[in-house]
Amino acid sequence: MKFLDPADPFFRPLWRRRAVVIAPALWAAFELYGGNPGWALLFGGAAGYAWWMLFGPGNKAE
Repeated sequence: MKFLDPADPFFRPLWRRRAVVIAPALWAAFELYGGNPGWALLFGGAAGYAWWMLFGPGNKAE
């Protein structure tokens, strides 16, 4: 079982995959704006990981 499994039916709708990537990216921007680079890096990494798993090469979602 993967943390973000692109083959899971939950991630079938494109809007849901986009939301899973955009939400932590926006939070990273908010943290960076607030002067918290550590938290921004953490949430930016989470957004990058979500993008890689859901839209990166080799996924099975599309």
